[in-house]
Amino acid sequence: MFHFKQFSVDQTGCAMKINTDGVLLGALAEVDEPKAILDIGTGTGVMALMLAQRFEQAEVDAVEIDIEAAKTAERNFNASPFNNRLKIYPERFEDFFEQHPEKKYDLIVSNPPFHLNSLRSSDSGKATARHTDRLFFEKLIQQTAQHLTNEGALWLVLPEEAATLIKPLAVEAGLHQSMQIHIRSFAESKPHRFIVSYSKNARQFVEQDFVIYQSPKIYSTQYQAALKSFFTIF
Repeated sequence: MFHFKQFSVDQTGCAMKINTDGVLLGALAEVDEPKAILDIGTGTGVMALMLAQRFEQAEVDAVEIDIEAAKTAERNFNASPFNNRLKIYPERFEDFFEQHPEKKYDLIVSNPPFHLNSLRSSDSGKATARHTDRLFFEKLIQQTAQHLTNEGALWLVLPEEAATLIKPLAVEAGLHQSMQIHIRSFAESKPHRFIVSYSKNARQFVEQDFVIYQSPKIYSTQYQAALKSFFTIF
């Protein structure tokens, strides 16, 4: 059980546990006054819960292909103070969109599987959660683009290879990149993740750095500021 300031997350049955990628995306993804939010591949439900806390007027849908993880996320949703605004869909995002063609979202987030063309984990749960191919990203970008509102935004957290891969896919889908955040462990480190944002309308492109640690085991003031509303240690 992972306790946040306003909710707790049981990680039972989830192949992928709470991680820095997810909580940073949950803390940094931004759009003006969203009313409808979608979390694709919610896992434990932590990002959906964080977004429900941040945006008090928003209804949050969450999709999760792993049935056991979806059950865990549902328990976490029901136990939270935001339970009336959270809903889990235990299915593939492709099936979800096919069954709900009318749904539009102001904010769509995902911490997707991203190990392209690499060896698959022997753990079938982790293999499903972390490995994919180009076709996955093509479907993800094309279908999310169709379900964004005119002012909506898609936010993803990815390694460099995947962040580079999706750029032409986003252009093909009629999306414009508006943000790229370089996530670094230390100020002198190379970025190990990129948080990127795409929207239907062209906006001024913003690029910035985000440093997690000031020194070994000491979080940076930037990280503390981003997570202070959630982590009990801050």
